Amino acid sequence: MKSILQELQNKKVLGQKSLAVLIDPDKITDLSAIHQLISLANESYVDYFFVGGSLITTDNLNQIVQLIKGESEIPVVLFPGNNMHISNDADAILFLSLISGRNADLLIGQHVNAAPFLNKSSLEILPTGYMLINSGSTSSASYMSNTMPIPPDKYSIASSTALAGQMLGLKLIYMDAGSGSKSAISTKMIRKVNETINCPLIIGGGITSTNLANEALMAGADVIVIGNAIEKNPNLMIEVSEKIYDLNKSLDVH
Repeated sequence: MKSILQELQNKKVLGQKSLAVLIDPDKITDLSAIHQLISLANESYVDYFFVGGSLITTDNLNQIVQLIKGESEIPVVLFPGNNMHISNDADAILFLSLISGRNADLLIGQHVNAAPFLNKSSLEILPTGYMLINSGSTSSASYMSNTMPIPPDKYSIASSTALAGQMLGLKLIYMDAGSGSKSAISTKMIRKVNETINCPLIIGGGITSTNLANEALMAGADVIVIGNAIEKNPNLMIEVSEKIYDLNKSLDVH
């Protein structure tokens, strides 16, 4: 079976796009909502479930991962806020290094604590350079990490940061405007970063419409992540997944 990283790298070469649905365990108060979300994802063209968040105060991470695995064949990728947010029932984990900040604990410290456990687990490790981009409001990730996000108009800083991450050996770059952000990352920044690196580029935060998703894809995003917006508009998942399916189909890669 092809690994998730190999799949993403192959898609990058082909110009093929992907959709990830983010589930934050802290925002799940009724598990019945998860059943509906999984069912909708199964009927759509969703490629991955990302599970996690900046601050998880509930103890339902494993339960949610197990529930998804029991009802769907869509790969589950952990999106951890710290070294405690790990479930061996998932398929993979974004091993996030916060390269946009200067907090050593989130550059390498948490990773040292998690490494022995992950080494014994069956999880696929996805070395990921995580970059917070200012969206006009303080995000949970920025607050919890005690770091300043990259200003939205500092394109050269963003591209240089992403390039440094790639040179350090990170296999994915994830640019995030933050959960519930007021605005999405600009197409100019996405384009600039995409032109600078050759590893898969993940874009999340503030994608509240199909138009915003399409603009990010056209600018160079390889993976679009949507989360909060689905709660207000479940049809967004269907619309974005169909847009990605049509884009991929036009490339004759299906």
